[in-house]
Amino acid sequence: MNSLGDATLTALELLLSGDPETWNIIGISFQVSSSAMLVSVPPALLLAFVLAHFRFPGRKLLISVFSALMSVPAVVVGLTLFVVLSRHGPLGEWRLLFTQTAMVMGQVLLSFPILVSMSLAAFRAVDQRAWETARTLGADPVQAFLTLLHEVRFGLLTALLAAFGRIIAEVGSSMMLGGNILHYTRNIPTAIALETSKGNFAQGIALGIVLVAMAFLLNAFLHSLENRGSMVEAA
Repeated sequence: MNSLGDATLTALELLLSGDPETWNIIGISFQVSSSAMLVSVPPALLLAFVLAHFRFPGRKLLISVFSALMSVPAVVVGLTLFVVLSRHGPLGEWRLLFTQTAMVMGQVLLSFPILVSMSLAAFRAVDQRAWETARTLGADPVQAFLTLLHEVRFGLLTALLAAFGRIIAEVGSSMMLGGNILHYTRNIPTAIALETSKGNFAQGIALGIVLVAMAFLLNAFLHSLENRGSMVEAA
């Protein structure tokens, strides 16, 4: 118990003192995951909207595929991209393996099905006539789409938080595609795995505290927005 308490105190000291190595790892983690979200969100929202409001051959199959892809293990995604990006793979000439770009690619593949499936559920929860009403009132397709996004904003925020939480905490894909290179591709989950295996529990606990704190802050932010929205609607 004493050693665990000492490690926890050391972990807090690392965070509060601005330890360069610890905060570099945190910065890389948020940079990679934020980049993946920026790439994933626009096409995912557009695809979810199309699946919710239009009927076409293969639509139900596509919805089922994205639902199934939500549960694909991160290590399988990492292995697939590793083969594709390796020296003898079809994209080996790009030399992306063990780079932040490869990590972003892996996290895009992990977040995209979550964003599509959960955004689709949000679009379905709104009256299907909302889109037609906006168009009837003279809104162009972009304006009508933005109006619809505002109507489902809380559901979309939930999808964003779920996707971001999945990719920033995954270890399998990041380890295989990034190589866990210090000051370049070592992010929070890969650093936790490495430092814990070395017996350096202090840094592992420090990074774990960051993930837990982030989860609480994001959920508190979401609940705050939902409560504010409920108050506005009630008024």
